[in-house]
This record gives sequence, C-alpha cells and structure tokens, in this order.
Amino acid sequence: MSMTGAAMPPTVGVTGRQMAIAIVASCLGWSLDLFDLFILLYAAPAVGAAFFPSSRPTLSLAAVYASFAVTVLMRPVGSAIFGSYADVHGRKNAMTIAVVGVGVVTASFGLLPTIAQIGVVAPALFLVLRLVQGVFVGGVVASTHTVGTESVPPRWRGFLSGLIGGGGGGLGALLASAVFLAASSLFPGDAFSVWGWRFMFFSGLSSSVLGFLIFKVLEESPVWKIMDEKRAAVRADLALATRTRSPLRTLFASGYRNVLLVNLLITAGGGSAYYLTSGFMPTLLKVVGKISGATASLILIAASAGAILASLLVGTLSDWLGRRTTFRVVGLVNLVLLPALFLAIPNTASIQQLAICAIALAFLGNASYAPILIFLNERFPTALRASGTSLSWNLGFAIGGTMPTWVSLSSGSPVNLPLTLAIFSVVVTLVFLVGSFIVPETRGRFD
Repeated sequence: MSMTGAAMPPTVGVTGRQMAIAIVASCLGWSLDLFDLFILLYAAPAVGAAFFPSSRPTLSLAAVYASFAVTVLMRPVGSAIFGSYADVHGRKNAMTIAVVGVGVVTASFGLLPTIAQIGVVAPALFLVLRLVQGVFVGGVVASTHTVGTESVPPRWRGFLSGLIGGGGGGLGALLASAVFLAASSLFPGDAFSVWGWRFMFFSGLSSSVLGFLIFKVLEESPVWKIMDEKRAAVRADLALATRTRSPLRTLFASGYRNVLLVNLLITAGGGSAYYLTSGFMPTLLKVVGKISGATASLILIAASAGAILASLLVGTLSDWLGRRTTFRVVGLVNLVLLPALFLAIPNTASIQQLAICAIALAFLGNASYAPILIFLNERFPTALRASGTSLSWNLGFAIGGTMPTWVSLSSGSPVNLPLTLAIFSVVVTLVFLVGSFIVPETRGRFD
C-alpha cells in the first residue's frame, strides 16, 4: 500500500484557518478560471460578428464555439506541465501561476483588433490567445482540484467536491452573468458589439489580482507535505517510478493507463452534460428564446444559483451513497429530463417558464459532475494525484467542450437547436451511465 497518507490522517496538524483558506482558494481558483472562459460564451454573438462573420448565424456561432473548444483541447497540455510540477514541487505555486496567467490572457482579448480592422490576422491572433489560455486553464485544475480535498476531513470530501467543481463553476458563471449584465447596461444595443464585449474581457484582470491575493496566504497541502517528507518511502512503494519517471510518464505506464481510459467515460459524459446545459445556455436563451441580453443575464444568474445548489446537494449525496451509486442515480434522471427540458424551451409561453427550464437544465447539468472531482482524487495516490486528476478531468472536459461546436454545426438553423441538444444529451448521458457501471467504488479510498 502506498505511503501517500497511510501513515497519518490527512488533516493532522491542520488548523481551522488553514482549512478555510484551502477551501476558499480551491473554490475561488476554479470559479475565476470558469469566469474567464464563460465570458466568451456570454459574448459569443458579438465575438462571432467581430472575428468570424458569416451570413449564417449558426456558422458564426460554430466558429466561436470552435475557438472555445481549442481552449479546452489545450487543457491536457496544461495538465501535463502544471500537474507534474504540482506533484513534484507542491500545489500552491502551480495554482498561483496558472490562475494569474488565465486572467492576464483573458484581458488581452479585449485589446485585439477585429477582422474589419486588420483582416484575417484578427481571428488568427484570437485563436493563438485561446491556445495559451487553454494551457493555463488546464494547469489550474491540477491544484484547485487537489489542495482543497487534501486539507479537509474525509467526511467533507464529497461535499467539497461539489463545492469546488460545481459550486466553483456555478460561481464562475454567476460572476460572468453579473459582468454580462453590467456590460449590457453600460453598452446597450449596438454599443455592446463595439465596446461591451471588450469590457467583459478586460474584467479578467480582476481575477488575476484577486487570485494572487488569496493564494498569497494559502499554505501548502498537508497531504503533499507528508508525502514530500517521506519521499524515499513513496519511491519504494511506486517501484522507484518517481525516481526514474515524471508523474506524467508514470500515469501512462501499464498500471494507470487503463485507469485513465475508464475515467474518461465519467469525465467526458459529465463534462459534455455541463457544456450542453450551462455552457450552451447563453446562446440558447438569446437565439432560441429570443430575449434581450439584460433579461438573459438575469436568468443566467438564477441558473448559476441552481447549479451551485445542485453541486452541493449531489456532492454530499455521494458521501452517503458512494460515488458510483450517485453517478448512476444522476445519469438515469438526466436520461429522461435533459431531452424533455431542451424540447420544452421553444414551447415556453412566458419568460417565467423559460427561466424554470434554464434553471432546471443548469441544475441537472451540474449534478452530473459534482462528485467527479473527489472520485478522481480517490483514484490516484498523492504522488500522482494532481497529474492524474487534472489529466483525467481535462481530457474528459476537452471532449465535452467540443459539444457546443458539434451542436451548432449539426443544427443547420437556430430552429433545430433544441432537438439537436436533446439528441446529444441522450448520447452523452448513456456514455456517463456506462462509465458508472464500470468504475469501482472509491469512497473511503483517498490514499
């Protein structure tokens, strides 16, 4: 058995203050990163017109979502770089560099000239920045998804998984919704297409500053410090793997390669459900619901609150029922309700009904992946946890992040979006359910 925590309980010697800071840092780090990513989704129509104009609205949207997918596809690269660093040198510094990097790159988008100003160079520059942003976002997962759970007692880990993964995501969407509301109010109508979207990207600087201030007082993960002090024992347990291989190379060795592949069924299924619901929601409300930006932002704020609630409830449920059983329950519910809600969107008779559908979709989409974070933590020893968790998470969510692009391309017309979303939701939920019947139960197996 590995020594990565077996010698003493993970929270021995951890003060309440240290625990609280670790929880806040993990949640805030992930929420700030998703805030930066959601800015693009909320401003998608304006960004599409500025950088990827087309006579067909769905093609312009597909191009914007493709640029979003580029970011998501680069996240595994960030996992490789920052995950290995976090496993070898600690979680804190990796988190600080990655979160600050994301904020700076996000603000840089606000400085870009449009295609009308410099031609095809504009979308090329836009895509380059998306690539760089993806590396930093992938790096954030390595630390935010480990330092919090490694700093709390076992009975809190499912709850914290939901709080960080889904609650942090919901908070990021909530912040982006608030900025979208402010930008829509300050730059109404056509002014949003000129300056509003730039204002939204500039707000990314605030995440860098806030993240730096929080991480400055963060202490290193107690579990990682125990492992680091017993490095010689860990090397012996891993058959000298950490002496001769980086954590990344160890993960792709025969002992962990199958673990990564099986994890993908859960992370790709849960990640896809998230992007088809919360990720596609801004476009769905404006293009299919045909409501104003200000009204959409208010509904998105309510949906974000629903997402946070779902994450906390389902994360806690996984502490009671176990991770695998919780995945199965959520998967079966989503198999029925997600397509029904998507198909109900165009038939809503009022703003209130549209809002209820949006909140329910966000609730179910975030419920899918609330326990995923702790499930992945429990699949890897401390010496590989940052690399294994971030790589499994980012590979799955890289697949999920392409879903809005495929939906936009497959729909042909905005009228077809609800049906296309319903079909995609059934397919990805089936993948998620298959994974839930294959993966082992991990509750209680943190080390």
